[in-house]
Amino acid sequence: MQVATAAQMRACDQITIEKYGFPGQMLMEHAGAAVTRHMAQIFSGLAGKKIIFFCGKGNNGGDGFVAARHALCQKAKVKVFLVAPEEEVAGDARFHLEILRRYGGEVNVLREERDWEKARLSILFADALVDALVGTGFHGAMGDELARAARLMNQSGLPVWAVDLPSGVEADTGQASLDAVQAAHTVTFALPKPGLLFYPGAAYAGSWVRADIGMPPEVLDGVGIQQQLTTAALVRQLLPVRPDDAHKGTSGRVLLAAGSLSFCGAACLAAEGAVRAGAGLVTLATPASLQPTAALKLTEVMTRPLPEAADGGWHSEAAERLLEWAAAMNALAIGPGIGRQESTLACVRQVVQMAEIPLVLDADALYALCGQTEILAGRKEPAVLTPHPGELAALLECSADEINADRLGVARLAAESWQAIVVLKGARTVIAAPGGEAWINPTGNEGMATGGCGDVLTGVIAALLGQGMAPVAAAIAGVYLHGLAGDMVAETGRIGMAAGDIVAALATARHALTEKTV
Repeated sequence: MQVATAAQMRACDQITIEKYGFPGQMLMEHAGAAVTRHMAQIFSGLAGKKIIFFCGKGNNGGDGFVAARHALCQKAKVKVFLVAPEEEVAGDARFHLEILRRYGGEVNVLREERDWEKARLSILFADALVDALVGTGFHGAMGDELARAARLMNQSGLPVWAVDLPSGVEADTGQASLDAVQAAHTVTFALPKPGLLFYPGAAYAGSWVRADIGMPPEVLDGVGIQQQLTTAALVRQLLPVRPDDAHKGTSGRVLLAAGSLSFCGAACLAAEGAVRAGAGLVTLATPASLQPTAALKLTEVMTRPLPEAADGGWHSEAAERLLEWAAAMNALAIGPGIGRQESTLACVRQVVQMAEIPLVLDADALYALCGQTEILAGRKEPAVLTPHPGELAALLECSADEINADRLGVARLAAESWQAIVVLKGARTVIAAPGGEAWINPTGNEGMATGGCGDVLTGVIAALLGQGMAPVAAAIAGVYLHGLAGDMVAETGRIGMAAGDIVAALATARHALTEKTV
């Protein structure tokens, strides 16, 4: 499903109006009607319901005027509070304000303190509220009166319907004002906006639905939208179908370079993730002192000893061994739990430069690239990088807060700069490709905020690469499958979920995807 920025939606509006002669007043009509239609579905009809609309002076307010009129027509008891001087309402919004009045709609302009008191008292007897203050035009902080209206809605205890986007949430990033409207439902128009998907905006949106407002499909396809919300249907198309005569040698040979004396679990989880994601043969290369422990723990995985340095890191010969072993493999993943000894990091850089098979880099393998990311661009095909915000911040020499302030934009920047597939982990993981395409992943939950989950993801993506998937496809499908497994585990409880639980659910999740039960 496409996801549109505020600028892209404005372009769609303009093309629809100018090229197709579809008036802006009609787009607004369809938008407002969709809000009322959704409210009627939730309430099983609006007759007798007391609904209060808070409207701004722009197009979002105009959508609210239309929704109020449709609610009147369904015999709801409607009050509209305009949070702006009436003379500032212009254009299509003004047109629909006048029609609302002709239909007998009660419109109150919030000027004096007594007007605000009327709004407060009206809320005490209402069944629902509608936020039509700002919409996609918001950026930064709300003005005093808009913020006051938002606080009234938030303090009401009533369900709030947001028109297109909760007021106070930035459409393109999900960043939110302190007084952003906390909606129970959001009706978004034509396409979802990034602000509905990324936190904290996603937490303000409640449950959201997409409403068709009459834009021709070719308009939506023609404004350069490069970001999508990953869907189960897309992942089904991407995942390879295993033939009936498959055997372990044709189902993907995966090599993992992982683990150190202090981080054996990371290596084992990555290896088990690769097995459960369908790899035919998985080999774990781990420091020699750790190999006996890993071999005992991993009954379905082959292990090989890496030469060790005196400090527990990799010996300089480890890179040569890995490259030799990788030549017989279909995919290589490096990073979980390898540590940060300089000898290890030097080996990682050598392997990244010289390995010719599909490559996944995670954890300390990413740390090895700090200040030396130029080696990524020299690869024949893009490596898949799986950083969390802190790791990406280290690579970009900024803060994790700066990463999270614009997850989509930063992931794109990194992918383009490094000619790599960047998987920016976290709530709503972003997968960005060098050409600007990006996918926002909807699966996963807060129960997965536990050690080892990222290691499992490394193994999953490596397994899909080993099964012949292109790097970007393996990243998209791997992230979705990993999150879906987490969602299945969460059905029996989120707090206390362990990474091993996700490993155990991977096969079930993939089966559910292929059998179209999700």
